[in-house]
Amino acid sequence: MSFNIGLSGLYAANKSLDVTGNNIANVATVGFKSSRAEFADQYSQSIRGTSGGTNVGSGVYTAAVTQQFTQGALTTGTGRDLDLAINGNGFFMMSNNGEKLYTRAGNFHTDTSGNIVDTNGSNLQGYSTDANGNVMTGVLTNLKVDTSNMAPKATGSISIASNLDSSKAIVTGADFDPADTSTYTSTFSTPIYDSQGNEHTLSQYFRKTDTNSWTMYSLIDGRNISAPGTDPVVPDATQLEFDGAGNLKPITTTTANITVNDDNTMTIVGWKPAQSKTDSTGTTWVANGADSKDMKLDMLATTQTNAAGGAISKSQDGNYTGQISAMNVDSGGNLFATYTNGQSKVIGQVALTTFANVQGLAPAGGTAWRETYASGIPVTGAPESGTLGSLTGSALEESNVDLTGELVELIKAQSNYQANAKTISTESTIMQTTIQMA
Repeated sequence: MSFNIGLSGLYAANKSLDVTGNNIANVATVGFKSSRAEFADQYSQSIRGTSGGTNVGSGVYTAAVTQQFTQGALTTGTGRDLDLAINGNGFFMMSNNGEKLYTRAGNFHTDTSGNIVDTNGSNLQGYSTDANGNVMTGVLTNLKVDTSNMAPKATGSISIASNLDSSKAIVTGADFDPADTSTYTSTFSTPIYDSQGNEHTLSQYFRKTDTNSWTMYSLIDGRNISAPGTDPVVPDATQLEFDGAGNLKPITTTTANITVNDDNTMTIVGWKPAQSKTDSTGTTWVANGADSKDMKLDMLATTQTNAAGGAISKSQDGNYTGQISAMNVDSGGNLFATYTNGQSKVIGQVALTTFANVQGLAPAGGTAWRETYASGIPVTGAPESGTLGSLTGSALEESNVDLTGELVELIKAQSNYQANAKTISTESTIMQTTIQMA
């Protein structure tokens, strides 16, 4: 019996060496989770269980090799936009030709078709977006980076927050002339775009006409809004009135090209995109063939206070053609694409998956696991929802192997192996002695 006991000890020590050696070998493997060999003693059952307290154990066996799903350290600033690290609970879901695999290794890249894949070529799963950029949660798909150009978009909405300096003097004398700075108090310009992505300039000039009254003159490309080739320049003039606290009152004046909406915003109508054309007869402005649309002009945040005059913030929703220049992922898994035209948009959202019993997952190789009956049904959702963790972009989760601890385990396993070998050697010596006595 002692031979078998010693032999079982050798098997157990060898298994411990295998597990420890595998941990050490993967100390630099991204997303790797260390394993632990767990052993149990074994007893031979006597007939009818009458042995009482004299039963001697018959050795040891490997009860399980479990993986330690503790958080590994995060390496940030990898310089790669699609490197992702999970901070907290969850796994990335990957599709390997339809088979679902789960991993913590986030070293992703794109293939020739723009699909986001891992080093094994499996597709990262997540949620796509609709035509308006809204994430369609609930329907998992292969995440893909659309590398096509962002199409040009005509400006349809402009929002400007500005201040008019109340300490400025009332302007009298000559009529407004954009070329004569003495005929207006302040000015600023905002870029806008036509349907072909051509950039134009909306210029607004403000002339103080009374204590709380200003006239706003509007030009596009320095010309009339609806008739860019007309001379002389005739700007659209809109009256702005302020109360005693410097807040904008309801706008009552309208022009042929600037109307007032019920919410006190304005709409620029009838704009004809044009370009300058120079020939032997001189320079003229002609239609450039692009389309435009009515533009909502929100200046509700305009104030009149004793502070520097000018624009505080400006935004507009048009753009010229742009190429993708960078990507980033926020903590909620949203994939943002940034374009050369300064625009950015969400192109998808990474999904995370968790299980009731992660110890029930079956290793699949390549730092991935498979679902099993013991793991329970996968629960998939957006990062930072439910019990799921968050994501860190341009970062990777390192192996959670404690190298110092593994080296100690290596010494212990070696000692155990030697001790069990000594058990067999001793039993052999006793056996030889018994044979010699015969």
